[in-house]
Amino acid sequence: MKKIKLALLLFLDYLKIGLFSFGGGYAMIPLIEKTFVEKRKYLTQDELLNIVSVAEATPGVIAINCATYIGYKVLGFIGSLISTIAVSLPSFIIILIISFFYDKFIEVKIIQAIITGLMVSVTFLILSAGIKLFKTAKKDALSYILIAFSLVTLLLVKFFNINFSTIYMILIGGGVSLLVYSLSLLIKHKKEKKEEKD
Repeated sequence: MKKIKLALLLFLDYLKIGLFSFGGGYAMIPLIEKTFVEKRKYLTQDELLNIVSVAEATPGVIAINCATYIGYKVLGFIGSLISTIAVSLPSFIIILIISFFYDKFIEVKIIQAIITGLMVSVTFLILSAGIKLFKTAKKDALSYILIAFSLVTLLLVKFFNINFSTIYMILIGGGVSLLVYSLSLLIKHKKEKKEEKD
């Protein structure tokens, strides 16, 4: 009985998130945080940060990756299945309805105004989520260097219309981080060996 109630809560929570977080991806993070960290207490802030990092780095949509992981943590395989279906369902139904009369739908002035308004609010949600994640993340000199490098590269790409995929930026950032981590482990290992000899 408890599992059924938990499954129903999980489904309704993710259905609500899927229905009201326009823009998907990072726009969903504030709602995910409020629901599963603050309200339900299924996750800690650090766990959410790790989930978002892994969900962004793995193939697929970040919202679905997050839903699958959180669902699995709460209720195993059934939880991941329920969460994934619930978060995808609203978008699927809305897109399916729009696809039947898209040409006429997009020409309506009020719809154009709504879409413009939604774009502004989604930008704010993504910025808000980014700032919150940045505040809670553990930072060091390398983090600031990678942030500065990414920001400068994105601005150059945008303003000079350079054809440079963000995938390369992710791979470069991951490669540099892995290299620095490996070097720090090597230095630590050499230091421990030296201390053992002394």
